[in-house]
Amino acid sequence: MPQLPATTLDLTRWRMASRSIFGQLSVDTDDPDAFEVELRTATAGDVSLFDMRTSPHTVARRAEHIDAADVPYCKLSLQIQGTSTMRQDGRECTLEPGDLALYVTQRPYELEYTHDQHSLVVHFPQSYLHLTPFQLEAITARTVSRDQGLGRVMVPLFEQLAENIDVLEGPHAVALVQSALNMLVTVFASELDSQPGMNSENLLFEQAQQFIDQNIGNSDLGPQMIADALFVSVRQLHARFAAQKTTIGGHIRAKRLEHIREDLANPLMKQDSIATISARYGLHDASQVSRAFKSEFRDSPSAFRARVFQS
Repeated sequence: MPQLPATTLDLTRWRMASRSIFGQLSVDTDDPDAFEVELRTATAGDVSLFDMRTSPHTVARRAEHIDAADVPYCKLSLQIQGTSTMRQDGRECTLEPGDLALYVTQRPYELEYTHDQHSLVVHFPQSYLHLTPFQLEAITARTVSRDQGLGRVMVPLFEQLAENIDVLEGPHAVALVQSALNMLVTVFASELDSQPGMNSENLLFEQAQQFIDQNIGNSDLGPQMIADALFVSVRQLHARFAAQKTTIGGHIRAKRLEHIREDLANPLMKQDSIATISARYGLHDASQVSRAFKSEFRDSPSAFRARVFQS
């Protein structure tokens, strides 16, 4: 299959394109007239892949560039030729060919390319990783190498994505890319193992909690959905919750009831019916909600709301 045609951009056009894609950035080079980017792109769902050959330049996303209302994204950079330096969260790593590292768009970062280089950048919603902000901060700007540990498996996979960017289209490509990104978490789990208070077993529990929070309004939310999203068995998932002295169903139920209780006490939602609020969190059986709420908080939803607004 022929390769996708590359787009060639000068510095002005690259500044405009990169800011449109990645958000507000500063892009600078010592030789603006000679600067050039050769770019091939592919999109798989809400994941974008950029195969980039660039002249030397620097990229900076500073605190003043970041809008708190922006959707958080992650960027995975795989070095194919040349080298680059990445800085974020007080760390600096140098990427040689066969190295990859992760960084996030909602915190300042710097990238430095001192010579002509070739890299793949994968841009995807932060929610794909099902990690807490603290966990993400622990793994940014850390090198995963093709020659070490699980990087021997993961890096060649992303190298193949770069080499076959032409065929990454359609639902099967979306599933492939999303699977690769979820597998990436396993590689970074070894980094989390070395951080105080975190290990790979805790990571699975934290990922599951994150997924539950993000999908709490889905009435189909349950063990199978969570296990499928995190690429683990239901048995393994149950074991992680059991180690925390809870169950998956119990955790989901408690989260939903907490949200319902908060909305019932919110003056801005005073006009919303109990059924409307419950449905917002995936519960559609009014009698079941009432029983569960009373069991948890010793009041029916209507009695709790009346008491809140009478006080």
